[in-house]
Amino acid sequence: MSCTLFQPFQQNLSGIPLPEKFTFPFYYEPHELSIIAAKELQHYLEAQTDFKHNFGLNSEQDGLAIGKMFGVLVVQKQDGTLGYLWAFSGKLADRNHLPNFVPTVYDMLTQDGYFKEEEKILNQYNRDIELLENSEEYKTATNTLEEYIKNFEKEIVDYKIKIKKSKKERAEKRKKATADELKQLNTESQHEGILLKKMNQYWQYKINDAREQLANYTNQINVLKEARKEKSSALQQRLFNEYAFLNQYQELKSLGEIFNGNPPAGAGECAAPKLLHYAFQHDLKPIAMAEFWWGQSPKSEVRKHQQFYPACTGKCEPILKHMLKDMPVDDNPFAVNWAEGKNLEIVFEDDYLLVINKPAEFLSVPGKQVSDSVQTRVQALHPNALVVHRLDMSTSGLLLIAKSNAIHKNLQAQFIKRKVKKRYVALLDGVLPENKGVIDLPLRVDLDNRPNQIVCFDYGKPAQTQWEVVERRNNQTMVYFYPITGRTHQLRVHAAHSLGLNCPIIGDDLYGTKAHRLHLHAESLTFAHPVSKQEMTIVKEAEF
Repeated sequence: MSCTLFQPFQQNLSGIPLPEKFTFPFYYEPHELSIIAAKELQHYLEAQTDFKHNFGLNSEQDGLAIGKMFGVLVVQKQDGTLGYLWAFSGKLADRNHLPNFVPTVYDMLTQDGYFKEEEKILNQYNRDIELLENSEEYKTATNTLEEYIKNFEKEIVDYKIKIKKSKKERAEKRKKATADELKQLNTESQHEGILLKKMNQYWQYKINDAREQLANYTNQINVLKEARKEKSSALQQRLFNEYAFLNQYQELKSLGEIFNGNPPAGAGECAAPKLLHYAFQHDLKPIAMAEFWWGQSPKSEVRKHQQFYPACTGKCEPILKHMLKDMPVDDNPFAVNWAEGKNLEIVFEDDYLLVINKPAEFLSVPGKQVSDSVQTRVQALHPNALVVHRLDMSTSGLLLIAKSNAIHKNLQAQFIKRKVKKRYVALLDGVLPENKGVIDLPLRVDLDNRPNQIVCFDYGKPAQTQWEVVERRNNQTMVYFYPITGRTHQLRVHAAHSLGLNCPIIGDDLYGTKAHRLHLHAESLTFAHPVSKQEMTIVKEAEF
């Protein structure tokens, strides 16, 4: 199959060795070849006239500003020629296909495709339903039923009030009534009961008749809705079954198979699976891959213009597991014990608790793939020891550990009641114009890309951070953070997000740019000793 989208490298690559293994997609530093391919794509985006899209980089451009993730795949032809492919995630300029970019794996929007034909049927169902629901007859039947029920309830209530009043009057009359008068009073009471029953019967007849009239329309609407539901479900299942991805063995596996019939929205539309599928289709050997963000950052995620990012885990990881089957891939850094060879420094210890200075890249508690952690190390010496709070693996600093359950419960209660005072020091990539402030941005986990956090004003948990500048130097700012709440990645997101400080912490591999370490350190911890009740402040200054 001819490959028209393969672009050969123009520059001399003789001094650049090929990577021994393919890029691990979920955590990587771009290979030099990927960087060259990405720069070529970025130059194209800056100068191209093939499409119009507002990336938010030009304040004078019309339209909604939407940044976009792009990907490059370095590939090798069977004759050894090196080149690259380009892709974008989702749609670009409201299109699936654009010049120079690999197409979507499965294009359900082709004009002569079955999806378009089935979509016409679904649209006809929608029109028919809308026509019935907006018809004067349907509206009249609905209003009539509502009016009958309203009048019925009012008349019955009014008449019951009247009966109650008459009953009270008759009770008084009975005290002085003759035998004939008592008989007449009983007859009146019976007549009121009979009339109430007839009123109920009359209104129930009217209401039932109105319900039948309305049912003539609602039944038609419900039949159409059920048919639409069945058609939509069948179309979705067919789409899941036919939306399939290749691997190096030319094995196809569908979205339905990969996600057991329930793929997340947008699965398969990211750049990485598009690139690999096209490469396998055209007998191109994948060498290295990288993805970068182009344009204005979205309001929820932290995305910086031109910065490289890993593939998302929620949508891409199951797909890429199939596509990269048996390919030699770089080691998974999440399965590496970065704490190996590192020691824990005890800053304070007595019979009840310890305060540890945790090194960067050291788990607080055992992880899914790595068991070595502060807790397991300390429990080797003190079997009942428990970590009271946690620091991110990449964050260094003071960690409080209880030597018994009772002490742990006491210290945790202090954290829950926000009686513990914490101070972090961080070095930010940029110069802050102000000297102090408070960041208030609610956070929740990114469901498509755990463990990353995003700002979400609808479903996020409240997260507040006080901050103040310590010093500014070399286009960097050292700050103190005083977290009021303790959400996952709170300080990292509050620093990097455009609605926060808009200055990521140096070395932040999730929300900024990777360096030799994350420059975030838990420097000071103040709490009440659970036995002596005396306030204690432990300080360990950062070494960066």
